[in-house]
Amino acid sequence: MKKVIYPGTFDPIHYGHIDIAKRASKLFDEVHICVSDNVQKDPMFSHDERVEMIEECFNDIDNIHVHSNPKNLVINFAKDCGAVAIIRGLRHVSDFEFEFQMANVNYSIDSSVSSLLMIPDEKFLHLNSTIIKDLAKHDAELTKFVPENIEKRLKGKLQ
Repeated sequence: MKKVIYPGTFDPIHYGHIDIAKRASKLFDEVHICVSDNVQKDPMFSHDERVEMIEECFNDIDNIHVHSNPKNLVINFAKDCGAVAIIRGLRHVSDFEFEFQMANVNYSIDSSVSSLLMIPDEKFLHLNSTIIKDLAKHDAELTKFVPENIEKRLKGKLQ
């Protein structure tokens, strides 16, 4: 059974993330979304809220599983899970340098786990969670960017 990890902060998850996870679910037997914390980010949603929102987005896809991983290195989580790869989204050339660096670090820790960079559908290339939160703060229409459950949570958080 081939398992892949899809790590991220997901604050909040958006259609770019969802696109990558769904496509990965067709390539691998299991996709394990790994919700991590990034000390350099100040998330709008708590760790548990992010896990819950992601679970809501994928409750109809049997081979996508959501996990909480607030403290562990992603590469260690991947090893513990028995994953063969870590998937990361790549939107722009500017993302490449960081992802290339992380892939090399992860490979030096455990060469049995590959890093795969996936490009989301072109209609989602411009999306990131910071933009989504900014749009929500200005009461913009979000249906093109996030599922309804995420939009409701964003607007509820900002009221």
